[in-house]
Amino acid sequence: MEKLKKFFAGRPHWMNALMIFCAYMTFIYMPFDLFYKPVDQDAEVWFGYMLHGWAAKVTEPLHWLIYGAGFFGFLKMKRWMFPWAALYVVQVAIGMAVWPWLYSETDWWVGALIGLPFAALAVMLWRAKSQFNGMVP
Repeated sequence: MEKLKKFFAGRPHWMNALMIFCAYMTFIYMPFDLFYKPVDQDAEVWFGYMLHGWAAKVTEPLHWLIYGAGFFGFLKMKRWMFPWAALYVVQVAIGMAVWPWLYSETDWWVGALIGLPFAALAVMLWRAKSQFNGMVP
């Protein structure tokens, strides 16, 4: 239990949650997505636009790299995480806002509402600049 506490020490809880999410995506989901999921079922989303088939499969390594870098960056609280983590989450916020506009019949404000929590997370990451100093116990 002490090892676990030490592993998660030095970061706010919300940052630990992001690190766990990045670890899941890096070590479980992306390998499944890249090596197991058939090409005809593949989909990747960038800025709210969905790629299918081979276009999705070709962009998966970039997502894998981003999640792997996110896991390592949060694990070691690397300086380069600022501004890149915040900027990536801004891209996710834009994607969440654009998605309903492109792929459903909902009003524009629904997309804005969906993107809002991600925009708030991007602000939190931006404001956490001083925490990305490589000083994790």
